[in-house]
Amino acid sequence: MRITVLVAAAALMVTGAPVALADNGVPRINWQACGPEQPGFECASVKVPLDYDNPRGATTSVALARKPATDQARRIGSLFLNPGGPGGSGVDFAFRAGNRLSANLEGRFDIVGFDPRGIGRSDPLHCFASEADLDKFFEGVPGFPYQAAQERPYFDRYRSLGPECQDDQPITRHMSTADVARDMDLLRRAVGDRKISYLGFSYGSFLGATYANMFPNNIRALVVDGVLNPELWSSGRQIESDRIATKEEFREFLRNCDEAACVFGPQSEKRWAALLKSVRAKPIQLGDQLYTYDAVVGAALGAMYSPSDWPDAAVLFDQLSDAAAGAAGVSVAAEPDYPNGFDAYNGNVCADTEYPRDFSAYRAIARYAEAGSEFGPAWWWGNAACANWPVNQDRYTGPWHTRTNAPVLVVGNYFDGVTDYRGAQAVNRQLAGSRLLSYAGWGHTAYGVSKCASDHTNAYLLNGTLPPVGTVCPANPNPFLPTVAAAEPLFQPTRR
Repeated sequence: MRITVLVAAAALMVTGAPVALADNGVPRINWQACGPEQPGFECASVKVPLDYDNPRGATTSVALARKPATDQARRIGSLFLNPGGPGGSGVDFAFRAGNRLSANLEGRFDIVGFDPRGIGRSDPLHCFASEADLDKFFEGVPGFPYQAAQERPYFDRYRSLGPECQDDQPITRHMSTADVARDMDLLRRAVGDRKISYLGFSYGSFLGATYANMFPNNIRALVVDGVLNPELWSSGRQIESDRIATKEEFREFLRNCDEAACVFGPQSEKRWAALLKSVRAKPIQLGDQLYTYDAVVGAALGAMYSPSDWPDAAVLFDQLSDAAAGAAGVSVAAEPDYPNGFDAYNGNVCADTEYPRDFSAYRAIARYAEAGSEFGPAWWWGNAACANWPVNQDRYTGPWHTRTNAPVLVVGNYFDGVTDYRGAQAVNRQLAGSRLLSYAGWGHTAYGVSKCASDHTNAYLLNGTLPPVGTVCPANPNPFLPTVAAAEPLFQPTRR
């Protein structure tokens, strides 16, 4: 989905040569220095089965990066990270997170990130010959349809993507999260860990839940933060959550804005409604940029990932409101598009879930989504490419209630507009023995934002110590207050 969120990962080609599978099916990893741009990190690329139903057949390469534990004498093992997406680069995430995790984690664990199959430095799925072709694909269609006349052209354009991505690329039929979970368990064995330690964010929570249910006896410690309900995600019903969760957080954005007398207040809710009505009728010129309805809604949705972005979003909405009323506007720089994540997002989501095939079903569900909030269609229409995409028959669709050998830590924010808090509650119910850690604040994921949540997560990863039942970490101060520097999340994913 083309909702640009705030930071795109740098593309650094640093993987080592692919290594073949050993006789026992476990790849031998040939770690090499990643290069001067990433001091202290080692990189590698290993071959894994393309199709686990045929483990001795064709292979695909998976790229890894690790930062060795600084306290080798007390090393626990490897800590596998996943940043979400789908389509996020675990290698880039390890580069960024390697210096932002707690010193205790960096001391006791090798920090390991990997690019899931089909993504980034792993053998990538390519739907376009060049970035120019990607840009051409988006020409003439909005970020999502917001007028009836836009819906059919949008649907047809996205539906055409499936055959383009499938052309002579076997990976398109083997990009399910279940395949990634199988890869991760193979990598666990390759690094020599008897049990896995895992920290997964956003869509990485679905990978974590899938792994926990497929490999319940292979867990040392597993944390999911910013949690998707796997029953909704795997059945194509995620829109039931998306259509309301973003609106609930956005109401908090407006409430905090008015409380702190931010620039978009007072009566920010009325100003927002007026802005949407105006831009839906006619795009708004602000400096040298033209804002359409989908761009404004997309900017609001993007700001819900991190409260640290709320003040800038309020300034933008204030300027757009003034410009719509005829006042002079100040130019606001456009955020850069992320050029590589679109292919991988569709390759993974469409492999995991059986979406409708016909336009009338997409249009009907879009009406349902919009009845929830203005953000519902922005989430829903991003799945239109799945209308003509092969569903991976090896995908995992449950059960989601498998008892794991070690308890799972489930972390959720009360006002997470990207992964609904109800998703964390659902996974806590589904996984027997799991523990729910709640953060009473805003934004997407809690680690690195809430010190309380980070401390509990670290204690669990290091020692297996779970927070007391019912633990709720207090919200950080109002993000609009000028004396408050809002905490940055550990990551800012391309979608989830």
